Amino acid sequence: MRAQSSATAPSPIAVATPAPERPGFGTLQAALGVVAFSLTFPATAWGLEGFGPWSLVAVRSVLAAVIAGGCLLVLRVPPPARRHWPGLAVVGAGVVLGFPLLTTLALETSTTAHAAVVVGLLPLTTALCSALRIGTRPSRTFWVAALAGAAAVLAFTVQQSGGALSTADLYLFAALLVCAAGYTEGGRLARVVPGWQVIGWALVLCLPLTVPVAALALAHEPVRLTAHSVTGLLWVAAGSQFVGLVVWYRGMAAIGIPKASQLQLAQPLLTLVWSVLLLGEHLTVAAPLTAAAVLVCIAVTQRSRG
Repeated sequence: MRAQSSATAPSPIAVATPAPERPGFGTLQAALGVVAFSLTFPATAWGLEGFGPWSLVAVRSVLAAVIAGGCLLVLRVPPPARRHWPGLAVVGAGVVLGFPLLTTLALETSTTAHAAVVVGLLPLTTALCSALRIGTRPSRTFWVAALAGAAAVLAFTVQQSGGALSTADLYLFAALLVCAAGYTEGGRLARVVPGWQVIGWALVLCLPLTVPVAALALAHEPVRLTAHSVTGLLWVAAGSQFVGLVVWYRGMAAIGIPKASQLQLAQPLLTLVWSVLLLGEHLTVAAPLTAAAVLVCIAVTQRSRG
């Protein structure tokens, strides 16, 4: 009787496992995530017009956690299994805290064009982290195309910023590492837990840290509420920190971490477009040439077989 009842008992893993999605729809979701992320740096620049860097990062995380926690509560989503919490902690440390803080500190002294070097290298770093963490083995063609795309984006963004290294670069390269780890762990968890729940629980997990930091930062950093600063804060909280990551993790779960990460090769170029439209920065004639090279690399990586 005991064996029969355990065999018929519902498995938490089976309940939590999301239904498989079509690869084409997964690619679309990952692409929507890239579009949302491409607005992060310009929105952060807007936010820094009225908030200090620590205030902006902590408040955006708290607001995103309120949105995510509300969704989890309304839908009565049970907490994930205990074995998933270490992975969620990596997602929180890398995506919720590390990357936003390090890039925000960099953007205090760097232009958005210069900061775009981070996301230019992020696809390759994420693919490498995925290979080390979960044993993915993309094909040689995949790696050649990925390296070519990363080199094209890196050359373009460094040329745009003048090629000078600064303290901001140290923040950016550190952000690159922690974000790649968070993306890889989030993509792995999204195979067994719905993607929106992965980022939702990661945000909630960080609340005991982000709430006191937000209160302390707001008390010590000046705040100037303007249309730009409020809009920037709301976007990085709701768009970049929650909605963008929801569709991004769902996309990674559907088409795989390496292929999804290569879609981010287009992100620096999108960021530069938004920088022109929203911040008044200027592009050089190299932009369309780099865009064409990146699109070719993306097409190759999406067609390659691991």
